Amino acid sequence: MILQVATLMVRPGCEAAFERTIAQAEPLLRDAAGYLSHELRRSVDNGQHYALLVEWRRLEDPTLGWRPSAGLVSLRQRLQGLLQGAPEVENFIAVPAPAAAGHLAD
Repeated sequence: MILQVATLMVRPGCEAAFERTIAQAEPLLRDAAGYLSHELRRSVDNGQHYALLVEWRRLEDPTLGWRPSAGLVSLRQRLQGLLQGAPEVENFIAVPAPAAAGHLAD
């Protein structure tokens, strides 16, 4: 599984519109190949800073499937005027716990 983290900075006063836009765009994500789930988080330190967390089956789903899709183009159009700068997007994989973790180190 891949966790895609998009960090977004929203223009002052546009927070509610941004949150509505992401909620309304849920079908675009849900219909994307390899989509598993998503969650929107808002920073407690800076109310204009958000993280969109999207889980995908494999790396090709967000990079080769979602990135060039009409769904992402539509989402970007809906977000026009709401964001300060471009989102920063990174893809993460789980790090397995070491097998020999039998006890805590002193």
